[in-house]
Amino acid sequence: MTKLRLQNVWKQFSDQPVLRGIDLSVGEHQVVALIGSSGSGKSTLLRCVNLLEQVDDGSVWLDGQDISAPSVDADVVRRRIGMVFQAFNLFPHMSVMQNLVLASRKVHRVPRARAEAKAHEMLARFGLADKATAYPDRLSGGQQQRVAIARSLMTSPEILLLDEVTSALDPELVGEVLEIIDALKHEGMTMLMATHEMQFCQDVADLVCFLDEGRILEAGPPDRLFQSPEHERTRAFLRRVLPGA
Repeated sequence: MTKLRLQNVWKQFSDQPVLRGIDLSVGEHQVVALIGSSGSGKSTLLRCVNLLEQVDDGSVWLDGQDISAPSVDADVVRRRIGMVFQAFNLFPHMSVMQNLVLASRKVHRVPRARAEAKAHEMLARFGLADKATAYPDRLSGGQQQRVAIARSLMTSPEILLLDEVTSALDPELVGEVLEIIDALKHEGMTMLMATHEMQFCQDVADLVCFLDEGRILEAGPPDRLFQSPEHERTRAFLRRVLPGA
């Protein structure tokens, strides 16, 4: 069953096209990985799905509803879509607990006790039970990103968008964040992720899409795409990012 579908999506900034006719389907409980060089359009694609950017042409569909239509309430849609950014985007003047419950309390009007109970549950799940009163600058990068993932799950989203969530981390902290994403996959979370972690992509993704200059140049199961890519641009990219490719 298709959960998310992008149909001929175009997006440009000033006179520079960033997405050029993107067609993509994400099935329910599927993990789809977006790979490609910086500037290929991966982050913009995710931002269009979460309605942080308005598409210039084409449409974005969630469970058969055109969520990119002008009449759609973006806040209502975002209750169903979680997003985790590469730069954490935690509020530095708020504690971990305050960061987690902010959207639930202010946007979704969840009672304080229920929001805080859910936050404690999330923190315990991600090994952060003792960090509720800590501030982001007292946490490691890996801990901050785990808080960001916990925050994105506070509203029980139907799909999770992950935008290069390990790129700001020191190498020794990458593994702890990837373990959480792997666990979410095994729980059946539908995910669309932009990533430079090629080995993790091969291990976890159901479908891999190679973006080049705003187009999906090639897509397929990871075994096929990584071992026998069809396009020379894909092969050249993989030679750069995979040792021995």
